[in-house]
Formats: sequence, C-alpha cells, structure tokens
Amino acid sequence: MVNVSNTNPAHESVLLNESIQGLSIKPDGIYLDATFGRGGHSRHVLSALSSEGRLIALDRDPSAIEAAKQFADDPRFSIHHCQFSQMNDVLESIGVSGQLDGILMDLGVSSPQLDESERGFSFLRDGPLDMRMDPSKGMSAADWLAKAELEEIAKVIKEYGEEKFGRRIAHGILDIRDSQPITTTKQLADVVIASVPKIEQHKHPATRTFQAIRIFINGELNEVEQGLESALTQLKPDGRLAVISFHSLEDRIVKRFMREQSRGLKVPHGLPLTDEQIDAHKALRLIGKAIKPSKAEIEHNPRSRSSVLRVAEKI
Repeated sequence: MVNVSNTNPAHESVLLNESIQGLSIKPDGIYLDATFGRGGHSRHVLSALSSEGRLIALDRDPSAIEAAKQFADDPRFSIHHCQFSQMNDVLESIGVSGQLDGILMDLGVSSPQLDESERGFSFLRDGPLDMRMDPSKGMSAADWLAKAELEEIAKVIKEYGEEKFGRRIAHGILDIRDSQPITTTKQLADVVIASVPKIEQHKHPATRTFQAIRIFINGELNEVEQGLESALTQLKPDGRLAVISFHSLEDRIVKRFMREQSRGLKVPHGLPLTDEQIDAHKALRLIGKAIKPSKAEIEHNPRSRSSVLRVAEKI
C-alpha cells in the first residue's frame, strides 16, 4: 500500500483536515475523489480506510493521472482519466454505481498547474496561452481569443470574471490581435494592464480576466452543476458530499444546490400537504456551516485564502 506519510511539496491541499473530517470516513467504505490533483486528499482518505475500503479517483488532467502512479501498488485505489461530470459512466462501468459512502470535490486549480508556465494558467509566469485542464482536448485560450467576437469576449470576462472593465479589455484584445496574435500569458496580461483604467491595491489587474477565460475554456461552471447532480445519484443514504470552492461563482452554485436539495418539495402557499410529505422530498441534510481556512492555513498557504468548504449528507 502507499506510504501515507509521503507528502508532495509542490502542492498544498486546501482545507485538508476539515474536508476529511467532513466525509466522516467509514473504514470499509467506498469513496470518490472527483478531483485527484496531486493526491493530497486521496492520501488522507486512504489512511483512514481499512483493507476492505476503496477509493476511486478521477481527473481530466493527464499530469494528475501520471502523479497517481504513487498509489499504483495500493489495491484499494484506482484512477480514471475523465471529467468528474462523467462519474456516472465510470462508476457504472466498475460496478459501484449508487454505492458511494462519500464524494470529495476540490474545484480549485492545483499549484503545479499554476506554477508550470507551459500550462498557461498564470499571468505571473510567461508561457503559451493554453489554460486547458486537459491539453489534449478542446480549444486553447489563444485559439479562442484569435477567433472570438468582441461581444463574446466581453461577456465571458464580465460574467465569469465579474470584471467591470470587461468590455474595455475585450476592445484591447481585438486592437492588439489585429496586428499580432496573442499567444502568450504575458501578452494577455499586458493587454489587460493597458486596458484597465484603475488598478486595485494588492490585486493584479489580470486576475479576473485569466479566471474568466480559464472557466470558459474548461466549461467549469457547467461541470460543477453536472457533477453535483451526479454526486446526488451516486451517494447512498448517509453518504457525505464535501465540496471545496475557490471563487464566488462556483460557491454560489454549490450553496444553492445544497440548500435546495435540503429544503424538500416546493409547493404553492396554501396547498394542503403535510410536513412529512414535504420532508419526503428532501435529498440532503446540511452538515454544519460553510468552513473557511484558518488564519494559520492562509499564512502557510496564501492560495487557500478564498476557499470555502461545504458538506452535506444524503438522506
């Protein structure tokens, strides 16, 4: 079995202890790490499982699949190269559909993805403007920016980045690409800096634009919505769902989903239904309040600052 004391210095798992506690792991249970990353959460799940337990992991990033080789000798562990919205197909194919005791979803970008310049996620390191979670599929950010219309670019930046200067930035992108293609992260960051009239203190002006384009390129919000619906199907009664979000758009989806699934049947005022009839349609029970990282964790790992953990239990 894997040495669970081993650590990966290149990546700090956010809200690690809190998310593992939220799963309330049963030693002989079946668990899903829907976003393997570099295996930080998976390692701790495995450390809580007996020889009868099982952990299934998913990730769309080929480098994460490579990193999972650290667990290759552990018979309790398996990993599948796919998006977590495809969990239904994977779990059905291996005969555990609807049998999960817990699901963990960490919606953040891993530190290696940010730190490796060739992935194109970060404006702090110059590299190819890619931004795909799976570089073998889909359109890169550079390819999209070369073809997209002004209105589409502005909408993506404003809606997914919550950037009030989205239209100015979109105009800047079109002005530059008329003379030269925007193919590197530095080029895009420079366009944003030149387009934004007011720069916030302690925040790089390209932060929201890079977030927005990354979310769009990878279809991240649709992925979250589909993943949550699938998770509800795959958990068995008393199974736990723990979700870590990193920005308001994701967290809003998670919060709304858990809240609606915990409220039961929606009925018009005055309709003669009993509380028992309404409660019978509740699918989830909220476990505690939203959890944010401690001051100590933020000081140790500044990238955890915006993270939020929400936990619910299937009824």
